Amino acid sequence: MHRQDLEAMDFEELWLLHEELTKILAEKITAEKRELEKRLAQLNQPDQFGGPEGEATGTGPSQPPRRKYPKVVPKYFNPLKPTETWSGRGKQPRWLVAALQSGHTLEEFRIRENGEASNRNAGGHEH
Repeated sequence: MHRQDLEAMDFEELWLLHEELTKILAEKITAEKRELEKRLAQLNQPDQFGGPEGEATGTGPSQPPRRKYPKVVPKYFNPLKPTETWSGRGKQPRWLVAALQSGHTLEEFRIRENGEASNRNAGGHEH
């Protein structure tokens, strides 16, 4: 339709055309919205990746992802096995519990700031 055709129409014809256009536009908008919602639902499916990865997390769409925590530096070490360390958080390791029960103090196992271990030997504690 050309602009001249629209200008030649009387008010009633234009109003009917307007109503028809509004109805068609509303139907197209509704169909487009339905299509977008269907695509969004497909994207939000928890098992979209499949396999054990999607199931192992246990986080559904209602749960936010866990935040990342910084790496914790160890503060205590086992003098008998220096590779065994403890950050001071959570449950105390068995080697530390056993040493504390035998009379040692927690400070004896502390890792020094400059990277050197305590001068005291955990096996030769005097009290």
